[in-house]
Amino acid sequence: MARRYRPSLERAPSALALIGIPAASVMLGSMAPILPMIATAPILPPLGLLMLLAWRLLVRELWPVWAALPLGLFDDLLSGQPLGSSAFLWTLSFFIIDLFDRRMMWRDYKQDWMIGASLLATTLFGGLLIANFTGGATNPLYVVPQIVVTCLCLPFALRLCSSLDRLRWSL
Repeated sequence: MARRYRPSLERAPSALALIGIPAASVMLGSMAPILPMIATAPILPPLGLLMLLAWRLLVRELWPVWAALPLGLFDDLLSGQPLGSSAFLWTLSFFIIDLFDRRMMWRDYKQDWMIGASLLATTLFGGLLIANFTGGATNPLYVVPQIVVTCLCLPFALRLCSSLDRLRWSL
């Protein structure tokens, strides 16, 4: 059966695609730690957090502030962090981005990168502090290469999210 042609101006995008594609990309990024990789140092960026911040920086009205809580809990279950640490830190990051959105009328690419990089760094250090508080004993210098790699991956995550944004509006 052939699909009937509908002009693109009269067609509404799929509600499932509008919410499902961003959530699925964050959840797939959170699943990266279960891939079989051997590493002697924590250098893999937290792809779930990277995608979450990229989506939030690109599309302001996509998620409410509380949406970071269930996505952070999903990340906690897969990453091995203490339960609730990512949920707390990701929600705190959303609150900080929301404060920037209320204070600034517009942001450019450099400001988004600076906001994202600072939030990525503080979230990684915060996760390390929570892990050390619950019994870990990791030197904070071990996280510095991961922070550098993560901040350098932020433009690629922003580009990927913008491509996925075009896809979700076309479905």
